[in-house]
Amino acid sequence: MQSCACGEKHSEFVEQLRQEMPQDEMLYDIAELFKVFGDSTRVRILYALSARELCVCDLADAISMTQSAVSHQLRILKQARLVRFRREGKIVYYSLADAHVHTIFEQALEHIGE
Repeated sequence: MQSCACGEKHSEFVEQLRQEMPQDEMLYDIAELFKVFGDSTRVRILYALSARELCVCDLADAISMTQSAVSHQLRILKQARLVRFRREGKIVYYSLADAHVHTIFEQALEHIGE
């Protein structure tokens, strides 16, 4: 093992950190969540849904894409539990899944804007 440039070993801190570290499966799930945010089309969909609930056709118009392409991305966002839907007759409306998603998105916008 390589020696630390600071000349000190912080064994207690490192051991505490190891014990508090989430399980690998949870870290994997977090990485997968961030991958979903790695696509600009999905980010545009999330932005539109952060403003209001929308049906697929309005969402497609808002981001200038086909309904088919939007539906494909919505499927990925649903699997990641970032969006939810509700049916009203034959129309399906999409919205952000919960306040956490809205907060993540708002924090990202704020961070990039700094």
